[in-house]
Amino acid sequence: MIIVADNLRITGRKIEKALSDFDPVPVQQLAVACKNAGAHYMDINSGPLKHDPVQKMTFLVETAMNASGLPVCIDTVNPSAIDAGIAAAKGRAIINGFSLEPSKIENILTLARKYNVPIIGYLLGPDGHAPASADERLTIAVELLNTFEQAGLDPGNLIIDPVVSPLLWRDGLHRNRELLTVIRILPDLLGFPVKTIAGLSNLTAGSRPGVNRETVEIAFLSMMAAAGLDYVLMNVLNPVTAEIAGLCDMLMSADAFAWPMIRWET
Repeated sequence: MIIVADNLRITGRKIEKALSDFDPVPVQQLAVACKNAGAHYMDINSGPLKHDPVQKMTFLVETAMNASGLPVCIDTVNPSAIDAGIAAAKGRAIINGFSLEPSKIENILTLARKYNVPIIGYLLGPDGHAPASADERLTIAVELLNTFEQAGLDPGNLIIDPVVSPLLWRDGLHRNRELLTVIRILPDLLGFPVKTIAGLSNLTAGSRPGVNRETVEIAFLSMMAAAGLDYVLMNVLNPVTAEIAGLCDMLMSADAFAWPMIRWET
């Protein structure tokens, strides 16, 4: 399972100020910390970047990659920023992401074709609605793949996000049980080993006081790994969750000699 660190967010005060001042140090420090914690990718969550999108995204991508050496996931709805980010990453990037919303198909999916890079496709309806049932999501997945292929893109570059729902939602438990079914069924339904990704922090978004978010996330991460999840977008600086992600990967590995990776207690 590939770990995508979701720690580099414009909503963080240090990163917001660093971007405003074009100060590379906070970005460099965070990128190195994420790599040392076990990240395989850095998610560059810049928000919409309404002002100076090209300059700001270029700064974030080049700074993070030069410090860590990790490829990046360009996480913004601004097509100009995505374009600049992929160019700055020299193709070592994933676009995050598009859906069946017409504006996303027109403005973002075309960039995946321009650069021939992977792109995350969300199982959302054309109106941005997140379906509750597995059947609805699987229907959208077929339509998403058809749209992808009609755009002349290689299906191997499609990474599907079935969309984790907050447990705080009235039907959150049901939606996430259905998500596990979707992860298991997708490769057979679509006829090829399509990759999947999930945003772990969505699960406990808005949790009530007293809820142990770490324990809940670990439990569901293990369930998604067993269902066949390929990428997880997560807080890699939480050492317990990061270790569990690594162990999930090891336990699902075909390597018969993977067990020495476990830190046995003495």
